[in-house]
Amino acid sequence: MNPAPRPSQTPSASDIEEALVSGARPPVGRYRLDLATGEWAWSDEVYVMHGFQPGEVVPTTPLMLSHKHPDDRGRVDGLLQRAAETGQPFSSVHRIVDAAGKTRTLAVTGQGRRDPATGRMTELFGYFIDVTKAQREAAAREASASIQASSERRSVIEQAKGVLMVIHGIEEDEAMSRLREASNQTNVALRDIAYSLVQLFSGPDVTEFPTSEAIDRFLAAPVLSDDL
Repeated sequence: MNPAPRPSQTPSASDIEEALVSGARPPVGRYRLDLATGEWAWSDEVYVMHGFQPGEVVPTTPLMLSHKHPDDRGRVDGLLQRAAETGQPFSSVHRIVDAAGKTRTLAVTGQGRRDPATGRMTELFGYFIDVTKAQREAAAREASASIQASSERRSVIEQAKGVLMVIHGIEEDEAMSRLREASNQTNVALRDIAYSLVQLFSGPDVTEFPTSEAIDRFLAAPVLSDDL
């Protein structure tokens, strides 16, 4: 029960929310923590999320913390302590390592309950939501978009290399070297130079085939396409 882990490792709470609204319903379980005795009550779903059969173990705070991902454990402990002190509603995302050694991503919501007579916090209660599948789907979508963007960049760069190979009669490696050199000397992204170079040959306003001298002038001082 902690703030979302770093994006490079697990998705943020907003990533999880986006995945949930577009996918199937994830497993949901209830929990309750008696602050006076430290006893936890888990629904069957929470046992399963942690890799146990319902009732197989006695849930305790040390047991639960032991299953938190090492990078998230400190934040989870801090969140529990703050929630027990304030009783304010909370929600977060964290990773656990279940009894079988599998890493899962859980979202949690909860709040505290006070004794009406004394005003003291008596328990925390709320829900665990297993968002592992949603997290994987979100990661897969992000990876797919990155791969597609990378493919598009490679495509236009390959075309630009072909232009230089044909115009100057050079090999592929030298063509790529010239593109990189132009990018380094002009501080313009390689993909932008490649795209604009290709547009010199295939853009809608092209009326004549550029000469090798025109290509060299372009590489020395790229004029980027308005489509970028």
